[in-house]
Amino acid sequence: MAGRFPSAWLDELYARVDIVSVVSGYLQLKKDGRRYWGLCPFHNEKTPSFSVNADLNLYYCFGCKAGGNVVQFVMEMERVSFQEAVKILADKAHMTVPEVQNDPDYERRRSERERLLAANREAAHFYHDMLWKPEGKQVLDYLHKRGLDDGIIRRFGLGASSDQWDDLIGHLTKKGFSKQEITLAGLAINKGDHHFDMFRSRAMFPIIDQQGNVLGFGGRAMGDQKPKYLNTSDTPVFNKRKGVYAINLVKKIRDLKRILLVEGYMDVVAVTQAGIQGAVATLGTSLTNEQARLLKRYAPEVWIAYDGDEAGQHAIERAISIFDAEGVPVKVLSFPDKLDPDEMIRQRGTEAFLAVRPIGSVAFKMQRLRMQHDLETQEGRTEYAKQCAQILKDVKEPVEMENHLEALSVQTGFSKEVLMAQIGIAPESMGQHKAAQVRKDYTPKRSRLPETYKTEQTLLALLAMDKLPQGTVKAEDFSNQAFRQIAGDILSGKKPAQIMAEAETDEIRQAAGEVFTVLSDEEKKNPAAVAKDCLRHLHIQRLQEQINELTEFMRGAEDASAKEQALKEVMQLSKELAQLKQQGR
Repeated sequence: MAGRFPSAWLDELYARVDIVSVVSGYLQLKKDGRRYWGLCPFHNEKTPSFSVNADLNLYYCFGCKAGGNVVQFVMEMERVSFQEAVKILADKAHMTVPEVQNDPDYERRRSERERLLAANREAAHFYHDMLWKPEGKQVLDYLHKRGLDDGIIRRFGLGASSDQWDDLIGHLTKKGFSKQEITLAGLAINKGDHHFDMFRSRAMFPIIDQQGNVLGFGGRAMGDQKPKYLNTSDTPVFNKRKGVYAINLVKKIRDLKRILLVEGYMDVVAVTQAGIQGAVATLGTSLTNEQARLLKRYAPEVWIAYDGDEAGQHAIERAISIFDAEGVPVKVLSFPDKLDPDEMIRQRGTEAFLAVRPIGSVAFKMQRLRMQHDLETQEGRTEYAKQCAQILKDVKEPVEMENHLEALSVQTGFSKEVLMAQIGIAPESMGQHKAAQVRKDYTPKRSRLPETYKTEQTLLALLAMDKLPQGTVKAEDFSNQAFRQIAGDILSGKKPAQIMAEAETDEIRQAAGEVFTVLSDEEKKNPAAVAKDCLRHLHIQRLQEQINELTEFMRGAEDASAKEQALKEVMQLSKELAQLKQQGR
């Protein structure tokens, strides 16, 4: 993850970027001692437990255990990748990312991007203002007729384009944008020596990314104009394959349980107005793998709520295959009478919408197959069972498999044993499969004495703060695996922020976050003495564990000489143990 950028460059970025300033842009912080405190943005709380350590460039929540460096904070808040978060912070620090340090054209492209985004932002204001003027009355009436109130119109920044050929061009040129820039942004088209507005007589839907940049527009025709929906073509700042409509609003929702993927812009607006969170739509294209990966960042699963017509149902099948390829759990909402989400809410109300229960992707595929076969005939039932068996081959969970087999058996009349044979599962292996699944999922937690964990944590924190003479502590001094890895990183010269960035698992990241925030002021004043006491305590604990193991061995041993040897070792270890305890007194 972090390997894409040179370590020295990342260290400079961490040194230049003030984490307190970055975090303060998202939540209110109050200084208390050497730390800053606020309400955690990652879980609901009334008493501040979220701390920011400016010295180490780290944040940590004592409530939900979220922690990391300034890059990881931006990743979590903006729901972007490591590379994207680094680039956001690099822009704040006016640093050039390493990949483009030797690219003489980089500054021109960067300046061009900023100009195009500014043109789009100004166009969005122009369209929105137009909506409330006489020229926008037709569009405003249309939006009201579709059930939208002024509040939701303003929330989404909806607008109107006039029926004139170059109203927007005239407005933007007065603002200092050239016709070349306006055309490059996809806001105008060029035919010969003439430039014309791209969007005319349309309801305008601005497409906004996670950082609040207006990337492009979708326009819905008011008359018989074709096409009915027109979208900005790909530009240097907009790629319809990579974004989704309303992702800027989804980004603000914490602990979102699911994304609701609908077909059109109006569906998103209507669903959101009804109080249903997490609705997005693709940008005039079928779902892409890039969009599936983007949505994966924001919620643990996706519910697809496409139109009820055949085209919509076929699009669901294709979307499921893409989400499956990206490892995103999927469910499907099927509305009665082939209604789309907007129609469902307008005709039957929000409660009826919420009453529709989602079905799993496998159940949806089987439901689609059932519509293609006549189950009144033996031939139809046989072919249906065969095709369903192909689908069920991909089901990994035994409980889910059991449910589908039960339903399929009822529908076709074939026994579960026959259906399992068709799938390729031996009937006698089902029980073993279930037992193996239980054994795989159950991992007993190793017992860990709280005082030992706390001692190792304190010792590691002293090491991280560079408070100990060289050679005082080794990685092998730690029994906790996460602590041992963190200690090895520290001893190899890595800084806390770098360790947090490169943590391979959430367990290591959480452990590191705790380690870098546990030291009290008293422990910092006399680190050598505290470290000496910690090492003595750990030595005592390990001696006691050895004595316990040998004692247990002697109870069950039948060989007299082995018992005698174990007794001698116990006596020697007990002597060492008594000496260590006496030193402590």
